[in-house]
Amino acid sequence: MVHAQIIKLGTLSDVYVVSSVLSVYSKCGAIRVARQVFDESSNKNVVCWTSIVTGYCSNGLVIEARELFDAIPEKNDVSYSAMVSGYVRNGCYNDGIEVFRELKNCANVKPNGSLLASVLNACAAVGAFEEGKWIHSYVDENGFEYELELGTALIDFYAKCGWMHPAEKIFDSMPSKDVTTWSAMIMGLAINGKNKMALELFAKMEKVGPKPNAVTFVGVLTACNHKYLLSEAWWLFGHMSKTYGITPSIEHYGCMVDILARGGKISETLSFINSMPIAPDGAIWGSLLNGCLMHGHIELGQKVGKYLIEVEPHHSGRYILLANMYASMGRWEGVSETRKLMKDRGVPVISAWSFIEIDRNIHKFVVDDKSRSYSREIYEILSHLGNELNDFSIAKDVLLV
Repeated sequence: MVHAQIIKLGTLSDVYVVSSVLSVYSKCGAIRVARQVFDESSNKNVVCWTSIVTGYCSNGLVIEARELFDAIPEKNDVSYSAMVSGYVRNGCYNDGIEVFRELKNCANVKPNGSLLASVLNACAAVGAFEEGKWIHSYVDENGFEYELELGTALIDFYAKCGWMHPAEKIFDSMPSKDVTTWSAMIMGLAINGKNKMALELFAKMEKVGPKPNAVTFVGVLTACNHKYLLSEAWWLFGHMSKTYGITPSIEHYGCMVDILARGGKISETLSFINSMPIAPDGAIWGSLLNGCLMHGHIELGQKVGKYLIEVEPHHSGRYILLANMYASMGRWEGVSETRKLMKDRGVPVISAWSFIEIDRNIHKFVVDDKSRSYSREIYEILSHLGNELNDFSIAKDVLLV
C-alpha cells in the first residue's frame, strides 16, 4: 500500500518519505523490496542513496552496498559514514579504513565525528596505530570536542593498542562521560595489566559517575584476573546483583571461572560451574581446561578436554588444548589420536598470524604463507636471522664454559 502510494505520487512524495520507507523495509529484512522502491523512485538525492547503502549494510550485503556507494553522484560526510560504519559492523575493518582514505582525498567532504569514531573502531580491531594517531591529530587540529562517541572510540583505540597514557588524558578531558565511556576506560586499564587503577576508577565511578551496567562489571571482573584479587572478584560478583540488580550473564560467570582456574582453585572452579543457573558454554569449559593444564590437574583436564571436543567438534582450539594436555603427560599416542580425530572431522587449523603497519598499510603474515611476490626474500632474511641467533647462542655457551 505504502509502496504503491510512493510510486503513484512520484516527485510529490518528497525524497525524505522515500528515504524513511527504505529504512523501514531494510530494518524488516525486506531489502529487495527496498531496492525496488529505490529503483522506481524518480527523484533520488544523497539521502536516498545513503538510506539504501545503509539498508544493504544492515543486512550484511556489503558488496552490494559498496557498488551502490560507488555509484552515488555526489557523496557527503553522511554517505561516507554509512559505508564506513557498515563495513565496521560487518567486520570488514580494512575496507572501512580504505573508504576513509578515499574520503581524505576529497577536497569538498570533511569527516564528521561519527565517521571518525567508526574508523577508530576499525583501527583498533586491526592495530592500524598510525592511522588512528592521524585521526587523533585531525580531531585536535580541527577543533572537535571529545564528545561521547568520538572520545570513547579514542579511549578504546588507544587501550587496544596498549597506549594507556593518551587514553587517560582523553578520558580526563572529556566534558561529559556516560557509562560506556567509564566502562571502556575500566576495561582498557584491565586488559593492559593496570588492575589496581581499574578498580580505583570503578570506585570513583560509583561515587561521581553514572550507574555501572553489566558491561562495566565485565571490565571490573577482568581487572581481578590475578590470584591476589580473588576476594575482590567474589565481592564484586555479589555486589553487582545485590546493589545494582544486575543478573550475572555468561560473560560474568566466564570471568569468575577464568579467575578461579588461573589461580589454581580447580575444585572450587568445578563447583562454581556446577552451581551456575545457566548452562556453561565452551569458553567456560575451555577456561577450566586451561587452568587444569597450567596447574597440573591432568586427570580432570583430560575429561574436560574430551567433553569439549564433543560439544564443540569444529573448534580447533579445543583439540589443541587437549593435545597439549597429553603432551604434558608424555602421552604421545594421545597427541597423535587427537590430531587424527581433528583431521578426520575436517576441523580447519587456524594458522597463527601477525601484522605490521608500514606507511599506513596493514600487512598480514600467516605461518608458512608463500603467496607474496617477495616471500623468498622474507624467508631468506628469517633464515639469516636464525643463523645469527644460533651463532650468538653458541658463543654465549662457550663464554660460560
